[in-house]
Amino acid sequence: MTADVPSTTAALPSGAALPLLGFGTWRLEGDQARSCVQEALSVGYRHLDTATIYGNETEVGQGLRDAGVSREDVFVTTKCPPDKASEARSVLEQSLSMLGLDSVDLWLVHWPPADPVAMWEVFVQAQQDGLARDIGVSNFSLAQLDEVTAATGVKPAVNQIKWSPLVFDRGVLDGHAAREVVLEGYSGLKNGTLDHPVITGIASRLGRTPAQVITRWHLEHGVVTIPKSATPERIRSNADVGGFSLSAEDLAAMDALGK
Repeated sequence: MTADVPSTTAALPSGAALPLLGFGTWRLEGDQARSCVQEALSVGYRHLDTATIYGNETEVGQGLRDAGVSREDVFVTTKCPPDKASEARSVLEQSLSMLGLDSVDLWLVHWPPADPVAMWEVFVQAQQDGLARDIGVSNFSLAQLDEVTAATGVKPAVNQIKWSPLVFDRGVLDGHAAREVVLEGYSGLKNGTLDHPVITGIASRLGRTPAQVITRWHLEHGVVTIPKSATPERIRSNADVGGFSLSAEDLAAMDALGK
């Protein structure tokens, strides 16, 4: 079965286009990680998200090669843990070696370190040296975004944070937009979202799965989302969200769950 995969993107400072729909790889390991990445790319995903602490960068890179998709057509993100701040450059070089890439499209600080500015300066240098096309952060507050931007003159391109209808915060969404920092959400399909009656009701009325409705909700807010699954059918289903939209009333009802 084919999937109607949306092609919506967010513009990054480098000029790169970040697909709003990505494939997450957290907790995918070994051959399962490789085969799931290959499956995701065959379905139509063109954005892969991994991290040093996931321990699967080698397999993600192998899945990318096995899929036979041009490297230029796939956006690849990895992340550096803050406890590696003093050796971040070598961590990135090791990530590139494991992924089998000359550079990543996006490199993120996985969560705030003790000295965010010092680590961010290493990221800025790595970008200038061509090892990462864009750089960003994860789990940063708006104040922390402002801190590293003010100190270096370089704003994070992306902030990846926990995001779902159940934690929706208009101030956070608008704050990222005002700063021209792309908001990327993770754990959108966890913590009860798939069973919430408002979401299941919308899904039933539209003839869609709750996961598809949640993914669509992210996209219509311009938020990047990276659903993960180890099941081929769910990998395909989660991407099959290009053929419908949510009404203003549906969006408002889902937004209200975070209030």
